[in-house]
Parts: sequence; C-alpha cells; structure tokens
Amino acid sequence: MSARRSAQSRRARRAATRGRSRVEAAWREFAASFARAGMVPPAEPGLAAVEAAEGSAVVLLAPRQALTFTGKCRLRCLYGAVRLLGFAVGSHQPALPVFSPATHCSLALEALPAERPPAADLRQLRAAARAAMRAHRVRRQARVKVMARFCPECAVVLLEHLDTPVTRFLLSHPPLSRLFEPQKKEESSFTAEDAVLASVGIMKCSPERGLLVSESMGLALEELIQACCEEDEGVPVVLVCGPKNTGKSTFNRYLINLLLNRLPSVDYMECDIGQTEFTPPGCVSLSNVTEPVLGPPFTHQQTPRKMVYYGQTSCEQDTERYLDVVKYVFSSYKKEVPLVINTMGWVKGEGLLLLIDIIRLLSPSHIVQMDVYDWKAMAPLTPEYVHLTPGLYTKGKQQAKCKQLGADDGESWKPSEGEGDTSAPEYKLLYVHPEFPRAGVAGEARVHSGILRDMSMLGYLGQLQAPDIGAVLPLHSLVPYQVPFSAVALRVIHTDVAPTNIMYAVNASWVGLCRIPDEIRCQTDGPVLLTQTPVCDCLGFGVVRGVDMEKKLYHILTPVPPENLRLVNCLLLGNIAIPNCILVGQQGVEGEIPYVTADYNYSILGSGKLRKKKHFKRREYAFECDYA
Repeated sequence: MSARRSAQSRRARRAATRGRSRVEAAWREFAASFARAGMVPPAEPGLAAVEAAEGSAVVLLAPRQALTFTGKCRLRCLYGAVRLLGFAVGSHQPALPVFSPATHCSLALEALPAERPPAADLRQLRAAARAAMRAHRVRRQARVKVMARFCPECAVVLLEHLDTPVTRFLLSHPPLSRLFEPQKKEESSFTAEDAVLASVGIMKCSPERGLLVSESMGLALEELIQACCEEDEGVPVVLVCGPKNTGKSTFNRYLINLLLNRLPSVDYMECDIGQTEFTPPGCVSLSNVTEPVLGPPFTHQQTPRKMVYYGQTSCEQDTERYLDVVKYVFSSYKKEVPLVINTMGWVKGEGLLLLIDIIRLLSPSHIVQMDVYDWKAMAPLTPEYVHLTPGLYTKGKQQAKCKQLGADDGESWKPSEGEGDTSAPEYKLLYVHPEFPRAGVAGEARVHSGILRDMSMLGYLGQLQAPDIGAVLPLHSLVPYQVPFSAVALRVIHTDVAPTNIMYAVNASWVGLCRIPDEIRCQTDGPVLLTQTPVCDCLGFGVVRGVDMEKKLYHILTPVPPENLRLVNCLLLGNIAIPNCILVGQQGVEGEIPYVTADYNYSILGSGKLRKKKHFKRREYAFECDYA
C-alpha cells in the first residue's frame, strides 16, 4: 500500500514538474516573441523601445519617466515633450544631435506631461501620435506596438543613428575609439530593448550616472530663470565661480538650456582658459548661444563673437595680461541678452584675489558660488567680503581696527568712521552645493583635464573633414594654405625664443590666427617678429604643417573659411601643443613618422618626451585610455 502511494506521489511530482516546465516554456516563448518583434516588456513600467527602421528606434516614455544613457544619437520628439539637460524638446522642433560620452555624466531623457488640447479626446491624441510616426516613416508594425502602450500623457521620441565628421575624426584615434561606450557594464543582463537602443548608438545606464540636481542647485536655477525673464533691473549678468571639480561647466550648460526654453539667445563669456566650452583651450571668448548645449565642448566648437588667444591654460605667470584680455572681451558685450560668465577653478591664494578683481571689473548682478559645505576651498563671496577684501590689482575698502570687546568676542573689524556702504557691490549671491561623489576633491575628476583639452582641439580640427559620411582623412593628407612670411607677424607668447630658432618653434605647432590693427611691414625676407604680445582678435586656429625656408612660406591647416583668413595678419604661438595622438597616429606613413622620433638627445636644454598617460582609475567610472 505504501509502495503504491509512493509511486503515485512520484507520478504527481513528475506531472507537476512537466506542468511547470510547460508554463515556463510558454513564458519564454512569449518573451521571445516580443524580442523577435523588436520590443520587450520594459524593465521600468511605461518604457518601450521599438525598432522603427534600420538605424532608428521609437521610444515611448511614461510621464516623468527618464532614460539615462551613454552614446550619441539624433533626437526628434514625435508626441508630447521631453527634457534633456534642462532643454524642453517638443514635437514642433527639429531633430537635435545629442552626445553623451563616457568622459562626462550621462544624459537623461525625461518625459514631460503632455498638455491636453481643449476638447481633445483620446482618439484625436492617438491619431496625432500615429500621424507623426507615419510622417517619419516608422514601420507599421512598430506603430502598432507603440500605440498599444500609448497614453495621453506619455512622450514618443524618434532616435536615429548619428555620425558626424567631428565624431568620426575623434573615434579614428585609438585612445578615443570607445569614447561613446560605457566604461563599466551594468549588472543587469542585456535585453532586447537594449539591443534596439544599441542599434541607434546609445546604451541605457543607471540613473546614478546621470546629472544629480541638488536642492541648492534647483533653487539657484529657479531664481536665475526668473531674474533673466523678468529683467526688472536690466539684463542679468551671472558669474559662476568655485573650485575645480564642482560642476561649474555642467551647471552653465543646464542654465543656458533652461534660458533657451524662454529666450531666443544667451550670451556666454568664457574666462576659464584651461577648460573652455565653445573654443579650443587657452582662449577668453564671448559667444552668442542660440542652440541647446547637448554635449561636451568637443561637440560644439564654434566661432565666438569675440575671442582672444591667451596662449596658456593657466594665467599664473601673467595675471595682468589676463585681466587686460578679460576687459577687452567683455567690452564687446552689448547688454541685450542675459550673460553667463564662467571662471577658473583657481580660487586659492592669488587665484581668489584675481577672482575678486574680475568681480569688480565685470559687475555681475548674480554670483553663483559652487563649493562643498565646509567652505574649505574659498570663503563665501558676499558683497561685504568683496567690498572689504583687496584683490590682486584692486584695493578693498579701508578699515579701522576697533577695540577688543571681550574675551569671547575676539577681534572684530568695522568700517572707518564716516565710511558708508554706498560703494559696496550690489549682486545676489547664490550658493550651490554639489552632491555628486567626490565633488570638489582635486584629482578626482572623471577624466584628466589635459585629455579634455585635447578632445576640444580634436573637435575643432574635425571641422576639416568632409561633410559627407566617408573615410576619415588624416591631417597630413589635406592640402594646407600657403602663407608668405611677409603677410603675417609672428609672436611666441609664453617664452623667449632666439630669432635664429624661431622657425624650429613654429614648425608643427598650434597657432592662433589673429588680426592686429597695425600694418605689417617687412623690410627683410625673413619672418616679421613682434616684440610684445598684442591683445587682439583671434579669428581661429591652425596647425603649421611645415615651413618652406626657400620660398618663405608657412604651410597651415585650418578650418577657418577663406573670407576670414584674408583678415589674418598675425600668428600667435602659445604653450598649447598639438595633441600627441595626431603626431603618433599618422596613418599611411612608411618609415619614420614626421615630428616623432626615439633617436634624440634628451639632455639638450629644453628637450622633452611625449608623456604616456594612463588616466585614470581612481573612480569606478573613470575614463580609461592609453593616451600617448
């Protein structure tokens, strides 16, 4: 009897096991059918990704849902509205290029609640979404699957594969070949939804890798937007300052994008010569921004309204000339639209005194001070503090030391008798405390600053590539301009060079193409050398590919258009070198690579090696490359 019961129980267990297997197999087949159709049940409720056509995908986001990603793509909103780094993208706007490389915090695409038109019903809204997808040639099967998840408050976007001459040029250099790939794989398994996004060129990542908007940052942005839109007391001038690695550049991009939601343009003044936004490094510039900033500096190099080539990434050796350059560039500001001013991360010692001089020179209406909570890097820049503290070249308000009031009170300082606060600067000070990991800690940035500078220069030189999609042309294969010695003056900014050695310094160098008001007069057949560094307009940059001493010609590669080149009459050579990867990666060259050698006497005064940098795995998401 017991044996019979045991056999029956075994048969029941086997039947139950077979039943569970059939159920599991059915679910696996159900999931596989979604994958084969190009759509999977989303990891987050409301998110759906469907292959729209080859190289494009339709993504549906539920209200307030965000997709954080690394990569690059072209974004078009088909229905509803989405927000990307503060910029709101609606269905009426053209497609926008979006860049989210591994070197920077990941961008997040967030759905904004759709405003329901008056008296519109669900059928009309569904018809509008379906018509938008049909107009952009989204496959019928994809439209059906998206509409199955549709709700009136969702957002539908079209993501397309993006390939530009600039990105092709950067990715052609081995150290940067994985620039748009995540540096650390996520814990979750690769899904069919991820495959759809990957076909476009983006990879979903953890929200923790995106921009963290702290409470203080949100409050500061809200107050600045209100001030810029109201303009009750003139056009606002916003100066952003703080130590290195506190998120000043990201804050500026976010602020500019928020302003462009409401204003046609914003002016931006770059005073950080080490980490510039719209130009190669070493420049102080004033730009008029009309398009959203949806990527790092190498993706949006442009010609500013006014630019001066300072020629170094730090101004410590010549702060007086730096202030002269800042004053010269600021004089071009027309006070017609709000101005955002970026400053250097040098805020200790003389750097802080120089910042006080800049505040007095530019007279901002708002100062955004970014620092960690303990304020170890710099004191709060209140109007009273700036009023009383002497700068590097300007004097503070004189004070008289009053008597000690008590043992517990310590020494207090008060203005001299009869001196009021009428001359104190009038601006609103806004504090922003960044809350991303290791904020404000020196040496803990995602990427070494030298690599970011090289990427900006590569982005600038990428404009030399043909606009059509094709093979990347190495720089040594391009035809340079021939510039006679007598047509331009020459000046080495950062050091003294003997006239007999000047051409050795100029050859294979990065130069600023400038215009000085003086007429160039050449009394000899040699180069025209300036004895002082001028403060003058810079129209662009070039690479001196070679110097022809017989014909007295400079050979210069530059993307500056010919109509602007006709205005150039001065070449400025600074302490900013051509990126090493350009020199060591010259494709198609047989034998020794030009300008690169290992057979060299390094004991010669002034000689040096190309340094091999392996940056930088102090943080788990640091960008790694063998940058030689």
